[in-house]
Amino acid sequence: MFPRLFTIDGVLTLHTYGLLVALGLLVGLYTAGRLAARAGLDKETVWNLGVYMALVALVGAKLAVVVTEWGYYSAHPREIFSWTTLQAGGIFYGGLAFAFILAVGYAWRYRLDFHALADAYAPGLALGHAVGRLGCFSAGCCWGKPASVAWAVTFTDPYSARLVGVPLGIPLHPTQLYEALAEGVIFALLLALWRRWRYPGEIFAAYLFLYALARFAIEFYRG
Repeated sequence: MFPRLFTIDGVLTLHTYGLLVALGLLVGLYTAGRLAARAGLDKETVWNLGVYMALVALVGAKLAVVVTEWGYYSAHPREIFSWTTLQAGGIFYGGLAFAFILAVGYAWRYRLDFHALADAYAPGLALGHAVGRLGCFSAGCCWGKPASVAWAVTFTDPYSARLVGVPLGIPLHPTQLYEALAEGVIFALLLALWRRWRYPGEIFAAYLFLYALARFAIEFYRG
């Protein structure tokens, strides 16, 4: 819808996607820090680890794209490190897997309670991801199938088509908004669960289950 906020001298472009993803990261880390403090964890540790996980997740998300599209990248290996690949979005599950591995190793190295950490991060992850999906909607990526519903959206910006390949002039399911809404609901449910009695790791396990369920349903509408 609005892939670019502004461009300076035709060279430097501020993309709406990047801004919203960064905002989602900040919102997620802030939420995780607040919940960590309630659980008796050190906020600084949670924030620092969160930044490390975000960086590792970025690498994991990009690698997941290369693996799933290996037929193309094996024939064009230089494209793996091209600017087009680097600025494109990644696959969420790849990023989550890499971040999970880092968190396990970090907790083991510094003798931290991994389950408590995971529980503190889960609601913030859901909220931050919801904000990030608004970035997807602005860029046009992760678009849905053609639709005739009243809330279908039509992308018209040629820049979005060049950037992410979204089809123009066709009413589509706004799957980015479906997922943003689902993540918002998951965030609310996790907070409600947080306020009740729970066992270690329950919040994170609930997040994995609820997100997988929501993603499974939304995939039926993805383009």
